[in-house]
Amino acid sequence: MPLNIKDLQIHSPAFTWGEYIPQRYTSDGENISPPLEWSGLPSGTQQLALICHDPDAPLPQGFTHWVIYGIEPTINQIAEADGSQFTQGLNSTNQPGYTGPAPPKGHGLHHYYFWLYALDTKLNLKANLNREQLLEAIANHVIEQARLIGVYQR
Repeated sequence: MPLNIKDLQIHSPAFTWGEYIPQRYTSDGENISPPLEWSGLPSGTQQLALICHDPDAPLPQGFTHWVIYGIEPTINQIAEADGSQFTQGLNSTNQPGYTGPAPPKGHGLHHYYFWLYALDTKLNLKANLNREQLLEAIANHVIEQARLIGVYQR
């Protein structure tokens, strides 16, 4: 999938780029998803998908915290603790929905990438896809992507 970054933006009112994710949104806190907002959808966007991934996790493929898709282009946010109105895939605990940061104690700073993908078609994907399956399904349909990075450590 080619990288295409232009006008699409994603941010959170809970933390800014490169800042610590508040404990409330981690497994050490309430373990709820942070609020996310976006703007600058490219022309032709038919659907959106979102993945939260920690590439610093000591696993071969990192750790996926959230896979969500089927987001209509008229939607410009996901409220705190609210992903259930969309199709949620499997995180790395093999459960649907969000699971917050929980890096191993003493493992250092981990980076959490919230990737937003604007797609050129409406995909009718089954529930419970994992990160790799979703990326494969959307690979030829990504118009543009944006990312927000938060950090956390124990």
